[in-house]
Amino acid sequence: MDKPKLKATILIISDTAFQDPSTDRAGDILSGIFANEGNGQWTVDDRKIVPDDVLTIQKAVSLSCDGEDYVNLLITTGGTGFAVKDNTPEAITPLIHRHAPGLVHGMLAASLEVTPFALMSRPVAGVRNKTLIITLPGSPKGAKENLQALLKLLPHACLQAAGGDSRTLHAGGIKKLEEDAGISSSKNPKRNHHDHHHSHIHQHNHSHGDHAMPKAHTRPEDRPVSNDPQAGPSSRHRESPYPMLSVENAVKMIIENSPSPDPVKMPVNGSLVGHILAVDVQASEAVPAYRASIVDGYAVIVSKDGPSTKGVFPVSAVSHAQPGEIPTLHHGQIARITTGAPLPPGANSVVMVEDTVIKSMTDDGREEKEIEILTDQVKPDENIREIGSDIRAGEVVLRKGEEITAVGGELGLLASVGKAEVMVYKKPVIGVLSTGDEIVLHDRQGPLQLGEVRDCNRPTLMAAIRGWGFQVVDLGIAKDKPGSLEEHLRGAFRDVDVIVTSGGVSMGELDLLKPTIERSLGGTIHFGRVSMKPGKPTTFATVPLKDNSGTPTTKLIFSLPGNPASALVTSHLFVLPSLHFSSGREAPHGLPRAKVVLDEEVKCDPKRSEYHRVVLTAGTDGLLHATSTGGQRSSKVTSLRRANGLLCLPAKDLVIGKGEMIDALVMGALGGL
Repeated sequence: MDKPKLKATILIISDTAFQDPSTDRAGDILSGIFANEGNGQWTVDDRKIVPDDVLTIQKAVSLSCDGEDYVNLLITTGGTGFAVKDNTPEAITPLIHRHAPGLVHGMLAASLEVTPFALMSRPVAGVRNKTLIITLPGSPKGAKENLQALLKLLPHACLQAAGGDSRTLHAGGIKKLEEDAGISSSKNPKRNHHDHHHSHIHQHNHSHGDHAMPKAHTRPEDRPVSNDPQAGPSSRHRESPYPMLSVENAVKMIIENSPSPDPVKMPVNGSLVGHILAVDVQASEAVPAYRASIVDGYAVIVSKDGPSTKGVFPVSAVSHAQPGEIPTLHHGQIARITTGAPLPPGANSVVMVEDTVIKSMTDDGREEKEIEILTDQVKPDENIREIGSDIRAGEVVLRKGEEITAVGGELGLLASVGKAEVMVYKKPVIGVLSTGDEIVLHDRQGPLQLGEVRDCNRPTLMAAIRGWGFQVVDLGIAKDKPGSLEEHLRGAFRDVDVIVTSGGVSMGELDLLKPTIERSLGGTIHFGRVSMKPGKPTTFATVPLKDNSGTPTTKLIFSLPGNPASALVTSHLFVLPSLHFSSGREAPHGLPRAKVVLDEEVKCDPKRSEYHRVVLTAGTDGLLHATSTGGQRSSKVTSLRRANGLLCLPAKDLVIGKGEMIDALVMGALGGL
């Protein structure tokens, strides 16, 4: 019988070769091995060169492995060493669905026979979807040796990975497999002569003192894991494998796994609003920087031993609150002065204009020539604001942890003490993504087709995030296909720190967010269910990545339910506290909490805490009053109308009566009764 034809792709990972393809030598050597030693089974479907960049490598791998036009084998060469730029294992490991440590061992063993430095390589092997992936060294010689060590085994591995029937492939046992592959097992003469089936379970009995075996403290069946989208609907979970957390524990877990605040230097302008100071701010200069008048009047010289201030004096100068040189004042002279203007040199007090009258005018009648001061009670230093009397040079004017608000005057304070820039905590950038084949743009023209739903979550969540004071990026709509969802998420992480999605986190066969995060992105799902109404399937995950500069970082994913009320409520309860923490708030609180008076009775859910949408108003009695927005079904968009608060209802078989007081979370501005 003819041997099946298999497709292979060679991916060369090298910054140098990417800039100058003529420098690559490994690609031709590997292509030659497939052609000359592959027993006629292989066609090299494609050969690509990419730079040593994690996201670029991952995109190239996904193109070869995802979708219907997949290749049977993806061989990479380069980036497997210990150099700082060697990123291949970090890029590929999260993409692998099933690892193949035996192939890694085989490559290392073959190279170790040539040089002990073989142990300085970090190869990876495994299966993604139906494609076998193997990473080879960048050295042409090392790549050749590693591929030759495995080449005869690879057809069998690729056929199994592509879904071949194991019973048929293994018919005749190991001996026949070895014969078909042209492999001899003569190096292991003590092998049992009976045929071993690949699915046979080998028992290893080790005497005391043999090598230690790994010891796990949890059973695999006890570890939560998402649905495998490859397994089909008949194999999906009938009940979520994720433990149910309380809202309080879920928020605590979010804060524990949110990135720490990152200080940055920013100019003192309107872009500072909403940022938290990362260090104390000291005044660069005193305010005022000179002795200044606090009234409109006349600067005078007052002396205990000198003449009285009462009498008629010539006006020798004018001091306005504007830059300019002011003549020195001498005894017997006065200078007109405005509020905030600097005191002329020589002057030591200011007489209010109310204590004077004009005695004579200049010839043109436009200026005062002589002024009569009506009192002799003026003391030294009257009506003068001293240097540094408002703020001393070096004084701390704002403390670390304080927020620059739009209404609190912090910007004016910073400007007044000569601060051109300050250290604040960087605010995360948030991307919002809707998921689902049924979701269409809210403004698409024409009637809906059967099963279509207009996307109201994305505009709603984006508006809420902007209202919190954060930059938001529209990530569009991802379809319910693993490749589409993964591509959206990977692309988004180049530009955002946090991704907020809605939909795709329930138990259906097309709810792919959890498996995509775990199986494709290599992320960790910290929780997948919360004991609350609405929002039970809310999911929080972290994904380890490298940023655009190659520095390891952690990105967050909040996967919120698809029902509109659930998505909005859970964004306030879970996303906002994380953003507050990463923005540097010392006590990340999310929404403010207040006591409110119920204007109607409310029934609690006996099993789950509930966040009931209400309209909060300030009553004439000085208290906050809460009125329900009506039916609280999570899909009911009208329950969000005018809602500016959430009642915090406990999980009890209880009715809370009209007029009673209860905690509520304040989402927006209050109205008045």
